[in-house]
Amino acid sequence: MRVSNKSPLPLGRGRRPGAEAPDFQAPGEGAVVDNPTSPSPLPSPQGERELEPDGTGLHLALLIEEGRGEWHARRIVRSLKEMGACVTVSSLPHCAFDTGLASGIDIPGFKGQLPDGVFVRSISAGTLEQITFRLGLLHALRESGVRVWNDARVIERCVDKSQTTFLLHKAGIPTPRTRVCETEAHAREYTADLARTLVMKPLFGSQGKGIGQINSQTELPPGEAVDHIYYMQDFVAPKDDVFEDWRVLATRHRIIAAMTRRGKTWVTNIHQGAAARTHTPDPEMAEVSLAAMRAIDADYAGIDLIRTASGQLQVLEVNSNPAWRGLQGVADVNIAQAIAEDFLKTVLAHRARARVAP
Repeated sequence: MRVSNKSPLPLGRGRRPGAEAPDFQAPGEGAVVDNPTSPSPLPSPQGERELEPDGTGLHLALLIEEGRGEWHARRIVRSLKEMGACVTVSSLPHCAFDTGLASGIDIPGFKGQLPDGVFVRSISAGTLEQITFRLGLLHALRESGVRVWNDARVIERCVDKSQTTFLLHKAGIPTPRTRVCETEAHAREYTADLARTLVMKPLFGSQGKGIGQINSQTELPPGEAVDHIYYMQDFVAPKDDVFEDWRVLATRHRIIAAMTRRGKTWVTNIHQGAAARTHTPDPEMAEVSLAAMRAIDADYAGIDLIRTASGQLQVLEVNSNPAWRGLQGVADVNIAQAIAEDFLKTVLAHRARARVAP
Protein backbone atom coordinates (compact mmCIF):
# COMPACT_ATOMS: atom_id res chain seq x y z
CA MET A 1 0.00 0.00 0.00
CA ARG A 2 1.32 3.47 -0.84
CA VAL A 3 0.05 6.70 0.63
CA SER A 4 0.71 10.14 -0.80
CA ASN A 5 0.01 13.61 0.56
CA LYS A 6 1.59 15.64 -2.21
CA SER A 7 0.50 19.23 -2.25
CA PRO A 8 -0.99 20.37 -5.55
CA LEU A 9 1.07 22.81 -7.61
CA PRO A 10 -1.35 24.72 -9.84
CA LEU A 11 0.03 26.98 -12.55
CA GLY A 12 0.77 30.55 -11.57
CA ARG A 13 -0.60 33.60 -13.34
CA GLY A 14 2.37 35.90 -13.73
CA ARG A 15 4.40 38.02 -11.34
CA ARG A 16 2.00 38.50 -8.45
CA PRO A 17 2.87 39.10 -4.78
CA GLY A 18 5.01 36.17 -3.66
CA ALA A 19 6.04 35.27 -7.22
CA GLU A 20 9.72 34.96 -8.05
CA ALA A 21 12.43 32.90 -9.76
CA PRO A 22 12.25 29.15 -10.50
CA ASP A 23 11.92 26.54 -7.77
CA PHE A 24 14.86 25.46 -5.66
CA GLN A 25 15.96 21.89 -5.17
CA ALA A 26 15.82 21.11 -1.48
CA PRO A 27 18.92 19.53 0.07
CA GLY A 28 18.17 15.98 1.16
CA GLU A 29 20.41 16.08 4.23
CA GLY A 30 19.19 19.43 5.52
CA ALA A 31 20.75 22.82 4.84
CA VAL A 32 20.27 26.43 5.75
CA VAL A 33 18.74 28.06 2.70
CA ASP A 34 19.52 31.56 1.43
CA ASN A 35 17.01 33.32 -0.83
CA PRO A 36 16.80 36.52 -2.80
CA THR A 37 15.27 39.63 -1.30
CA SER A 38 11.48 39.66 -1.55
CA PRO A 39 9.36 42.47 -2.96
CA SER A 40 7.78 44.93 -0.56
CA PRO A 41 5.04 43.18 1.40
CA LEU A 42 1.47 44.14 0.68
CA PRO A 43 -1.16 44.99 3.31
CA SER A 44 -2.89 42.02 4.92
CA PRO A 45 -6.57 41.36 4.16
CA GLN A 46 -7.39 42.84 7.58
CA GLY A 47 -6.08 46.28 6.63
CA GLU A 48 -2.96 47.96 7.99
CA ARG A 49 -0.10 45.56 8.64
CA GLU A 50 0.97 44.79 12.19
CA LEU A 51 4.64 44.79 13.14
CA GLU A 52 6.38 41.65 11.92
CA PRO A 53 7.39 39.16 14.60
CA ASP A 54 11.12 38.99 15.36
CA GLY A 55 12.62 35.57 14.68
CA THR A 56 16.18 36.52 15.59
CA GLY A 57 17.96 33.63 17.30
CA LEU A 58 15.43 31.00 16.29
CA HIS A 59 16.46 27.91 14.33
CA LEU A 60 13.43 26.48 12.53
CA ALA A 61 12.91 23.34 10.46
CA LEU A 62 10.83 23.24 7.29
CA LEU A 63 9.92 19.75 6.08
CA ILE A 64 9.09 19.31 2.41
CA GLU A 65 8.38 16.59 -0.13
CA GLU A 66 11.39 14.31 -0.55
CA GLY A 67 13.41 14.70 -3.72
CA ARG A 68 11.87 17.79 -5.26
CA GLY A 69 11.94 21.56 -5.21
CA GLU A 70 8.95 23.16 -3.57
CA TRP A 71 7.50 26.47 -4.75
CA HIS A 72 5.66 27.05 -1.47
CA ALA A 73 8.58 26.17 0.78
CA ARG A 74 10.89 28.56 -1.01
CA ARG A 75 8.63 31.48 -0.28
CA ILE A 76 8.04 30.48 3.34
CA VAL A 77 11.82 30.22 3.91
CA ARG A 78 12.44 33.61 2.33
CA SER A 79 9.79 35.26 4.50
CA LEU A 80 11.05 33.64 7.72
CA LYS A 81 14.62 34.69 6.95
CA GLU A 82 13.48 38.27 6.42
CA MET A 83 12.07 38.17 9.94
CA GLY A 84 15.42 37.12 11.33
CA ALA A 85 14.99 33.34 11.68
CA CYS A 86 17.47 30.69 10.58
CA VAL A 87 15.70 27.97 8.57
CA THR A 88 16.89 24.47 7.72
CA VAL A 89 15.04 22.66 4.94
CA SER A 90 14.86 18.88 5.04
CA SER A 91 12.33 16.07 4.72
CA LEU A 92 11.04 13.45 7.13
CA PRO A 93 12.69 10.49 5.32
CA HIS A 94 16.04 11.95 6.45
CA CYS A 95 15.01 12.25 10.12
CA ALA A 96 15.42 9.50 12.70
CA PHE A 97 14.76 8.36 16.23
CA ASP A 98 18.09 7.90 18.05
CA THR A 99 18.30 6.99 21.73
CA GLY A 100 21.98 7.89 21.63
CA LEU A 101 20.90 11.54 21.55
CA ALA A 102 19.56 13.42 24.54
CA SER A 103 16.57 14.58 22.50
CA GLY A 104 16.00 11.13 21.00
CA ILE A 105 15.31 12.74 17.61
CA ASP A 106 17.81 13.43 14.84
CA ILE A 107 16.86 16.13 12.32
CA PRO A 108 19.53 16.97 9.71
CA GLY A 109 21.18 20.29 10.44
CA PHE A 110 20.37 20.34 14.17
CA LYS A 111 23.19 18.15 15.54
CA GLY A 112 20.88 16.22 17.86
CA GLN A 113 19.21 19.35 19.21
CA LEU A 114 15.52 20.11 18.78
CA PRO A 115 14.36 22.91 16.48
CA ASP A 116 12.59 25.93 17.91
CA GLY A 117 9.65 25.24 15.60
CA VAL A 118 8.73 22.96 12.68
CA PHE A 119 6.71 23.91 9.60
CA VAL A 120 5.40 20.83 7.75
CA ARG A 121 4.78 21.22 4.04
CA SER A 122 4.74 17.48 3.39
CA ILE A 123 5.37 14.16 5.07
CA SER A 124 6.41 12.72 1.66
CA ALA A 125 4.88 9.74 -0.12
CA GLY A 126 5.71 6.27 1.17
CA THR A 127 4.46 2.91 2.35
CA LEU A 128 2.07 2.57 5.26
CA GLU A 129 5.03 1.74 7.52
CA GLN A 130 6.99 4.79 6.33
CA ILE A 131 4.04 7.13 6.80
CA THR A 132 3.41 5.72 10.30
CA PHE A 133 7.09 6.26 11.19
CA ARG A 134 7.09 9.86 9.93
CA LEU A 135 3.89 10.73 11.76
CA GLY A 136 5.49 9.19 14.84
CA LEU A 137 8.39 11.62 14.49
CA LEU A 138 5.98 14.55 14.35
CA HIS A 139 4.10 13.22 17.39
CA ALA A 140 7.44 12.91 19.21
CA LEU A 141 8.42 16.49 18.38
CA ARG A 142 5.14 17.73 19.81
CA GLU A 143 5.56 15.60 22.94
CA SER A 144 9.06 17.10 23.29
CA GLY A 145 7.62 20.60 23.43
CA VAL A 146 8.34 21.68 19.85
CA ARG A 147 5.62 23.71 18.13
CA VAL A 148 4.75 21.89 14.90
CA TRP A 149 2.63 23.47 12.12
CA ASN A 150 0.46 21.41 11.34
CA ASP A 151 1.18 18.65 13.80
CA ALA A 152 0.61 14.93 13.22
CA ARG A 153 -2.87 14.94 14.74
CA VAL A 154 -4.11 17.52 12.26
CA ILE A 155 -2.46 15.80 9.30
CA GLU A 156 -4.09 12.49 10.29
CA ARG A 157 -7.49 14.17 10.62
CA CYS A 158 -7.29 15.83 7.22
CA VAL A 159 -5.60 13.17 5.10
CA ASP A 160 -8.43 10.83 6.11
CA LYS A 161 -11.56 12.47 4.70
CA SER A 162 -13.81 10.37 6.93
CA GLN A 163 -12.19 11.88 10.05
CA THR A 164 -12.56 15.40 8.67
CA THR A 165 -16.22 14.84 7.87
CA PHE A 166 -16.92 13.33 11.28
CA LEU A 167 -15.25 16.19 13.17
CA LEU A 168 -17.12 18.81 11.13
CA HIS A 169 -20.40 17.03 11.86
CA LYS A 170 -19.54 16.67 15.56
CA ALA A 171 -18.84 20.41 15.78
CA GLY A 172 -22.20 21.24 14.18
CA ILE A 173 -20.64 22.69 11.02
CA PRO A 174 -22.84 22.20 7.94
CA THR A 175 -21.39 19.59 5.59
CA PRO A 176 -23.10 17.36 3.00
CA ARG A 177 -24.46 14.10 4.34
CA THR A 178 -21.76 11.47 4.01
CA ARG A 179 -21.48 7.75 4.66
CA VAL A 180 -18.12 5.98 4.78
CA CYS A 181 -18.02 2.22 5.04
CA GLU A 182 -16.03 -0.86 4.18
CA THR A 183 -17.03 -3.52 1.64
CA GLU A 184 -19.16 -3.37 -1.45
CA ALA A 185 -21.98 -5.21 0.35
CA HIS A 186 -22.41 -2.37 2.85
CA ALA A 187 -22.22 0.23 0.10
CA ARG A 188 -24.85 -1.62 -1.91
CA GLU A 189 -27.11 -1.71 1.12
CA TYR A 190 -26.77 2.07 1.54
CA THR A 191 -27.48 2.77 -2.14
CA ALA A 192 -30.45 0.46 -2.53
CA ASP A 193 -33.34 2.46 -4.05
CA LEU A 194 -31.05 5.48 -4.33
CA ALA A 195 -33.05 8.58 -5.22
CA ARG A 196 -30.29 11.20 -5.19
CA THR A 197 -26.83 11.73 -6.66
CA LEU A 198 -23.80 10.78 -4.59
CA VAL A 199 -20.18 11.78 -5.04
CA MET A 200 -17.64 9.01 -4.60
CA LYS A 201 -14.24 10.18 -3.33
CA PRO A 202 -11.02 8.36 -2.46
CA LEU A 203 -10.37 8.43 1.29
CA PHE A 204 -6.89 9.80 0.55
CA GLY A 205 -6.53 12.20 -2.34
CA SER A 206 -6.56 15.76 -3.59
CA GLN A 207 -6.80 17.94 -6.71
CA GLY A 208 -10.14 16.43 -7.68
CA LYS A 209 -8.52 13.15 -8.70
CA GLY A 210 -10.42 9.87 -8.45
CA ILE A 211 -13.83 11.36 -7.76
CA GLY A 212 -17.04 10.46 -9.57
CA GLN A 213 -20.80 10.49 -9.34
CA ILE A 214 -23.24 7.63 -8.90
CA ASN A 215 -26.99 7.83 -9.38
CA SER A 216 -27.92 4.23 -8.72
CA GLN A 217 -26.65 1.12 -6.98
CA THR A 218 -25.63 -0.35 -10.34
CA GLU A 219 -23.01 2.40 -10.77
CA LEU A 220 -21.09 1.47 -7.62
CA PRO A 221 -17.46 0.64 -8.43
CA PRO A 222 -16.14 -2.74 -7.31
CA GLY A 223 -14.36 -2.87 -3.97
CA GLU A 224 -10.92 -3.35 -5.55
CA ALA A 225 -11.29 -0.05 -7.43
CA VAL A 226 -11.74 1.94 -4.19
CA ASP A 227 -9.43 -0.03 -1.85
CA HIS A 228 -12.60 -1.46 -0.31
CA ILE A 229 -13.51 1.88 1.29
CA TYR A 230 -16.60 3.70 0.07
CA TYR A 231 -16.74 7.42 0.80
CA MET A 232 -20.19 8.50 -0.45
CA GLN A 233 -21.20 12.15 -0.09
CA ASP A 234 -24.44 13.78 -1.19
CA PHE A 235 -23.93 15.84 -4.34
CA VAL A 236 -24.60 19.54 -3.83
CA ALA A 237 -26.55 20.56 -6.91
CA PRO A 238 -25.66 23.99 -8.32
CA LYS A 239 -28.00 26.95 -8.42
CA ASP A 240 -28.84 28.06 -11.97
CA ASP A 241 -26.43 25.44 -13.37
CA VAL A 242 -23.40 27.44 -12.16
CA PHE A 243 -20.69 25.10 -10.88
CA GLU A 244 -18.96 27.20 -8.26
CA ASP A 245 -17.27 26.81 -4.90
CA TRP A 246 -14.73 28.66 -2.76
CA ARG A 247 -11.29 27.97 -1.32
CA VAL A 248 -10.46 29.94 1.82
CA LEU A 249 -6.89 29.92 3.11
CA ALA A 250 -6.67 30.66 6.81
CA THR A 251 -4.48 30.36 9.87
CA ARG A 252 -5.64 30.16 13.46
CA HIS A 253 -4.98 33.93 13.55
CA ARG A 254 -6.93 35.15 10.52
CA ILE A 255 -8.30 34.66 7.01
CA ILE A 256 -5.37 35.12 4.60
CA ALA A 257 -7.03 35.01 1.17
CA ALA A 258 -9.84 33.37 -0.74
CA MET A 259 -10.90 32.62 -4.28
CA THR A 260 -13.97 31.58 -6.20
CA ARG A 261 -13.52 28.51 -8.42
CA ARG A 262 -15.93 28.14 -11.32
CA GLY A 263 -15.86 25.07 -13.54
CA LYS A 264 -17.46 23.95 -16.76
CA THR A 265 -18.46 20.76 -14.94
CA TRP A 266 -19.29 19.91 -11.34
CA VAL A 267 -15.57 19.30 -10.62
CA THR A 268 -14.31 22.79 -9.74
CA ASN A 269 -10.68 22.04 -8.89
CA ILE A 270 -8.12 24.31 -10.58
CA HIS A 271 -6.18 21.23 -11.69
CA GLN A 272 -9.29 20.05 -13.51
CA GLY A 273 -9.65 23.25 -15.53
CA ALA A 274 -11.72 25.50 -13.27
CA ALA A 275 -11.17 29.25 -13.46
CA ALA A 276 -10.26 31.24 -10.35
CA ARG A 277 -10.93 34.79 -9.30
CA THR A 278 -10.23 36.59 -6.06
CA HIS A 279 -12.96 36.65 -3.45
CA THR A 280 -13.49 38.59 -0.22
CA PRO A 281 -15.25 36.32 2.29
CA ASP A 282 -18.33 37.76 3.95
CA PRO A 283 -18.71 37.40 7.75
CA GLU A 284 -20.62 34.11 7.39
CA MET A 285 -17.94 32.56 5.17
CA ALA A 286 -15.17 33.75 7.49
CA GLU A 287 -16.97 32.40 10.56
CA VAL A 288 -17.67 28.99 9.00
CA SER A 289 -14.09 28.69 7.72
CA LEU A 290 -12.54 29.46 11.11
CA ALA A 291 -15.01 27.14 12.83
CA ALA A 292 -13.89 24.34 10.49
CA MET A 293 -10.28 25.11 11.41
CA ARG A 294 -11.12 24.86 15.11
CA ALA A 295 -12.98 21.58 14.61
CA ILE A 296 -9.81 20.06 13.14
CA ASP A 297 -7.54 22.07 15.49
CA ALA A 298 -5.48 23.16 12.50
CA ASP A 299 -2.83 25.88 12.54
CA TYR A 300 -3.36 26.68 8.88
CA ALA A 301 -5.59 25.08 6.29
CA GLY A 302 -7.39 25.38 3.00
CA ILE A 303 -11.15 25.16 3.51
CA ASP A 304 -13.41 24.25 0.58
CA LEU A 305 -16.91 25.71 0.76
CA ILE A 306 -20.02 25.41 -1.36
CA ARG A 307 -23.57 26.80 -1.26
CA THR A 308 -26.62 24.64 -1.74
CA ALA A 309 -29.30 25.72 -4.16
CA SER A 310 -31.24 27.02 -1.13
CA GLY A 311 -28.29 29.16 -0.04
CA GLN A 312 -26.84 27.19 2.87
CA LEU A 313 -23.05 27.40 3.15
CA GLN A 314 -21.44 23.98 3.64
CA VAL A 315 -17.87 22.78 4.18
CA LEU A 316 -16.72 20.13 1.72
CA GLU A 317 -13.15 19.50 2.89
CA VAL A 318 -10.32 20.85 5.03
CA ASN A 319 -6.76 20.48 3.68
CA SER A 320 -3.90 20.52 6.20
CA ASN A 321 -1.21 20.96 3.51
CA PRO A 322 -2.91 23.51 1.29
CA ALA A 323 -1.28 24.71 -1.90
CA TRP A 324 -1.75 28.36 -2.74
CA ARG A 325 0.04 28.85 -6.04
CA GLY A 326 -3.24 29.20 -7.92
CA LEU A 327 -4.68 31.40 -5.18
CA GLN A 328 -1.58 33.62 -5.23
CA GLY A 329 -2.22 34.15 -8.92
CA VAL A 330 -5.40 36.08 -8.13
CA ALA A 331 -4.73 37.39 -4.61
CA ASP A 332 -3.39 40.83 -3.70
CA VAL A 333 -1.62 39.69 -0.54
CA ASN A 334 1.75 37.96 -0.22
CA ILE A 335 0.35 34.66 1.05
CA ALA A 336 3.62 33.03 2.04
CA GLN A 337 4.66 36.06 4.03
CA ALA A 338 1.34 36.17 5.88
CA ILE A 339 1.54 32.46 6.73
CA ALA A 340 5.17 32.78 7.82
CA GLU A 341 4.28 35.70 10.09
CA ASP A 342 1.51 33.73 11.77
CA PHE A 343 3.72 30.64 12.14
CA LEU A 344 6.45 32.72 13.77
CA LYS A 345 3.96 34.45 16.08
CA THR A 346 2.72 31.04 17.21
CA VAL A 347 6.24 29.71 17.81
CA LEU A 348 7.20 32.79 19.83
CA ALA A 349 4.01 32.61 21.92
CA HIS A 350 4.55 28.89 22.52
CA ARG A 351 8.11 29.47 23.70
CA ALA A 352 7.01 32.33 25.96
CA ARG A 353 4.40 30.11 27.62
CA ALA A 354 6.97 27.34 28.09
CA ARG A 355 9.33 29.75 29.89
CA VAL A 356 6.69 30.74 32.47
CA ALA A 357 5.19 27.26 32.94
CA PRO A 358 5.71 25.82 36.45
